[in-house]
Amino acid sequence: MLAISSTKVETGPEVFINFRGAELRTNFVSHLHAELKLQGINAFIDTDEDAGEKLENLFRRIEESRVALAILSSRYTESRWCLDELVRIKECVDRCTLWVIPILYKLKPATVKKLEGDFGDKLWNLWRQRGHHRGDTIIKWDAALQDVAARSLMVLEEHRDYCTIVHFS
Repeated sequence: MLAISSTKVETGPEVFINFRGAELRTNFVSHLHAELKLQGINAFIDTDEDAGEKLENLFRRIEESRVALAILSSRYTESRWCLDELVRIKECVDRCTLWVIPILYKLKPATVKKLEGDFGDKLWNLWRQRGHHRGDTIIKWDAALQDVAARSLMVLEEHRDYCTIVHFS
């Protein structure tokens, strides 16, 4: 007789959401995450990871995913972790194992592409911080930001409740 197992098969997330938590966790991202789950899409954000787990597990979640939503906001470049995740996303995209959809949250495409204003200043300030291994980190961060900025972008502008899509050639 064939025994049927009721064990749950663990699968990775379909969508990994990369974002600056301090700015977006309790508004845009929480609504987006809940809606994706409601639609039956296995979406992952960092709070889905068990407390106490190593942060490196987020890299594994990126690699297991099919799609990454990279949500860039004004405070995104304050976070070493956001940028390191974006570098990993780019590596997966370059290997054709992941598809990235960049979303600019209340940012203009030129701000990201040219690293203008506070967005660019915060990137350089983060890289200059003492106690962190610098090496070629800034080159990798810049390459990842330029990669997403060169794609078709979804832009959620200030005082709008819908996204527009911007294409670059």
